[in-house]
Amino acid sequence: MFPIKDSVAKRYSPIGTWVIVFVNVVIFLFEISLPSADLEQFFSKFALIPARYFGDLKESTGVHGIFAYYPFITNMFLHGGWSHLILNMWSLLIFGPAVEDRLGTCHYLIFYFLVGIAASCAHALVNENSVIPTIGASGAIAGVIGCYVRKFPTSRLVVLVPFFFIPLFYEVPAIVFSFLWFLTQIIPGIINLLIPQDGGGIAWWAHIGGFVAGWILAPLMSQSTQKYRTYYADEGRYGFQPDGRRK
Repeated sequence: MFPIKDSVAKRYSPIGTWVIVFVNVVIFLFEISLPSADLEQFFSKFALIPARYFGDLKESTGVHGIFAYYPFITNMFLHGGWSHLILNMWSLLIFGPAVEDRLGTCHYLIFYFLVGIAASCAHALVNENSVIPTIGASGAIAGVIGCYVRKFPTSRLVVLVPFFFIPLFYEVPAIVFSFLWFLTQIIPGIINLLIPQDGGGIAWWAHIGGFVAGWILAPLMSQSTQKYRTYYADEGRYGFQPDGRRK
């Protein structure tokens, strides 16, 4: 189920979202320009390897001081391939603009880093002995989704559901989409706890931690009404209220 469009009215251009996308794309282009040996070294330095901080490698790697924890931030700007990058940036462009519009660009960028760090911490704490480099913006984007659904639970999302080779489109409330999405994260996340896997894969608990952090921070990071007045009822998109509800 892939989100295609949302119904929330936006008043301002999502400059912060565009900046995040631009930075991710530039870093990815740099990644693919590196020889494989250099790319591996690059990931070893800037990706998140939980065992260095909470597991068996903590003593041998000599991680000391707060500045040694920069991979908790830098990992969210790295990607493992074009599909990884495109899917993450597409999701950010669907949910980010509405969240940025209500938080304000500065608060939104701070929020993005906070939920990204929360996602990194959740993943590292659950997988404390993992030596696999963790990369990707999906944890931070999960935080954006958490904020979106708390602010606009009844807004409508157009989603694509592929049926074999036939694309089917549906309109679903954001709360329904997020519930189904969260189930697809928490179920394999719990399975991963019960049956640990040594190989790489999806960082389920980064998604869960990011989403929960976004949900919690949503009301705390909003702009004051002095800086952002409430929408009038007739300022929504055609057929929708400003918060994405149907009229």
